[in-house]
Amino acid sequence: MFRPKLPGTPHVPSITTHIPQDHAPAPSAGRSVAPFVGVGAGAVAAVVVVGVVLTALLAAVAVSAVSVAIAAVVLRSLVTGANRR
Repeated sequence: MFRPKLPGTPHVPSITTHIPQDHAPAPSAGRSVAPFVGVGAGAVAAVVVVGVVLTALLAAVAVSAVSVAIAAVVLRSLVTGANRR
């Protein structure tokens, strides 16, 4: 009674293609795929290195901000304590 009624999903026919296994792939126009794979791997490595460096810089800024905030609180308490005396 309280269960939601979901509409039925229509049947979508799957499309399959037949690739014969006895034929070798056609050779390209004399170009090798290896340089493109190297460029892709180099780009991924560069993105990972840049990400690590940016994360380290962000962590350094956060630690510096926390230490400056703590120093400001300590100095404020010292100045306030000196004015009360």
